[in-house]
Amino acid sequence: MGQKTTSRRLRLLMALLAALVAAATLSIAIGAKTVPPADVWHALWSPSDTENDVIVRSLRLPRTVLGVLAGVALGMAGALMQGHTRNPLADPGLLGVTQGAAFAMVVAIIALGVPTMRGYIWFGLAGALIASVGVFALGSASGRGGPTPVTLALAGTAVSALLYALTSALVLLDEQAMDVFRFWQAGSIAGRGSGPAWQVAPFIAVGLVFALANAPGLNALALGEDVARSLGQNVWLTRALGLAAVTLLTAGAVAACGALAFLGLVVPHVARAFTGPDHRWLLPCAGLLGAVALLLADVIGRVVARPGELEVGVVLALLGAPFFITLVRRRKPVRL
Repeated sequence: MGQKTTSRRLRLLMALLAALVAAATLSIAIGAKTVPPADVWHALWSPSDTENDVIVRSLRLPRTVLGVLAGVALGMAGALMQGHTRNPLADPGLLGVTQGAAFAMVVAIIALGVPTMRGYIWFGLAGALIASVGVFALGSASGRGGPTPVTLALAGTAVSALLYALTSALVLLDEQAMDVFRFWQAGSIAGRGSGPAWQVAPFIAVGLVFALANAPGLNALALGEDVARSLGQNVWLTRALGLAAVTLLTAGAVAACGALAFLGLVVPHVARAFTGPDHRWLLPCAGLLGAVALLLADVIGRVVARPGELEVGVVLALLGAPFFITLVRRRKPVRL
């Protein structure tokens, strides 16, 4: 039985990898101007100065790479967050990461006059990290055993609300900050260039390593903290490692792409339906599924609004909101 389950999960991973390749191909080929597959191949492997080559290499390839990074990061971060909080409605923004990034970037624009994304993305990363550390500290203040799912959720909600209020007050004072914040809040992978992907890739890579290392401990925590301790798990260390992974993954994604709502909430539930609760399989599957979902949502946004496009954050909200409503209305709680 165990061998059959492992074989089925391996086939699922292979299918998701194939789906990711297909989604990436669509992302590179489809846009305001459709590029034929032969021209896509030519642009990737033997580029020249033709118009299609420039479109593929300068615009769509960086956009696709950033979409893959952000999708993998948010998919895995959502699975981790739901596992650690035991809350099926949790998403990566629960730690205050999203609002921490937004507040720091607005401060950088207003107080320091940072004009470009390549400059304020570092402030977004720093703000996200500081906010999540603050939430973890507040969640740990109530006892010696580290943060609990309830204290984490309460601390995250409080810090997010405070930072959102401060950010909203600041953007009213500066027109440039308001424009940047409005565009960032919508969530997009368009027009970023290759710089943001390279800037956030190290943070996401470390977060992925932490996440995969956290999977066995999270499986033990799912049995209860007392059982986890009896199995030799250090509960505090397991939670700290998991929350560090969530922070790095989410900080990298939101600093570069903005607030991509519902992706980290919806994707883990879909992945869990195929993998079950074992986080050793759930995390990589959620990451791959997150990348596929983000790229397909971006392609849909380009197709439905031609010759313009809808921001990917808007498309994700339109697709994710019905799922969220259905999840809330379910009578039976979801087992994590």
